[in-house]
Amino acid sequence: MKVCGREVVTRGRLVKIANLDGEKYLILDDPIQAIDALRSGGAHADLFTFFQRLPDSLPKFSYPFEMDNLAAMPITTFDDWWNKQIRSLARNRARQAEKRGVTLRQIPFDDETVRGIWEIYNECPIRQGKAFPHYGKSIETVRKMSATFLETSIFIGAFFEGKMIGFVKLVADQTWTQANLMHILSLVSHKEKAPTNALLAQSVRACVDKKIKYLVYQNFVYGNKEGDGLSNFKEINGFQRFDVPRYYVPLTRWGSLALAAKFHLPLADRLPKSLAAKLRHLRTAWYRTKSQSTTEAV
Repeated sequence: MKVCGREVVTRGRLVKIANLDGEKYLILDDPIQAIDALRSGGAHADLFTFFQRLPDSLPKFSYPFEMDNLAAMPITTFDDWWNKQIRSLARNRARQAEKRGVTLRQIPFDDETVRGIWEIYNECPIRQGKAFPHYGKSIETVRKMSATFLETSIFIGAFFEGKMIGFVKLVADQTWTQANLMHILSLVSHKEKAPTNALLAQSVRACVDKKIKYLVYQNFVYGNKEGDGLSNFKEINGFQRFDVPRYYVPLTRWGSLALAAKFHLPLADRLPKSLAAKLRHLRTAWYRTKSQSTTEAV
């Protein structure tokens, strides 16, 4: 169903949790109308969840909430980011891309861009120690996935000798004051050229040009997971942890009970941190073995 002109997506089996599609990109500033519509419109969900807009960390609404986190950087000027917000390692990596012949430019969403994204998605099945969810998808599926929020999207490509070796999709909110890195990815085979660092620098330039105040890179940490290589990448490139309220509004009696019992949280977030960490290490080792077996069989 649609609420406030936007699609509602529902996930979960034991507890059905609804949120507006693209909740991190199109911020819900006035939730009352959406909640009333969900309660009266048969959303078939137990809970409705939404974020509060950056940079407010104090709750603005009276609904139940838990503190969530985002990896975000305040944007003023490119020079300020380059000289004051990032570490020397990030600057050196961004310079390395230029020295090794990587060029960057804003690109239209067309067949060439779609094919470049598709080739990057299908380079390898394992990324960051787990199965990459977009590996093996058809080019038409990738086209449909990448065509979301086009009215507020900016695509940037990294190129080497005419070939796209990395890309960024930035999605701004409806006020163009906050933009989220919906996806930033590069070919592993060109890792030594540091295209991802160069893409991030170009994303900052794009935000400055559009007078966007905050650049967001999804979450800083996920659930009870400790920091990892991706969190470190975000930190050295100027992203900070911003804690913001995530509201959970019960739509049914079961939703109220599930919220009180913490059943709305993923199982991994309800496990002790030590056990969850061990399970993640086992998963990474299993995927690494699987990846090696697949490579040897080719």
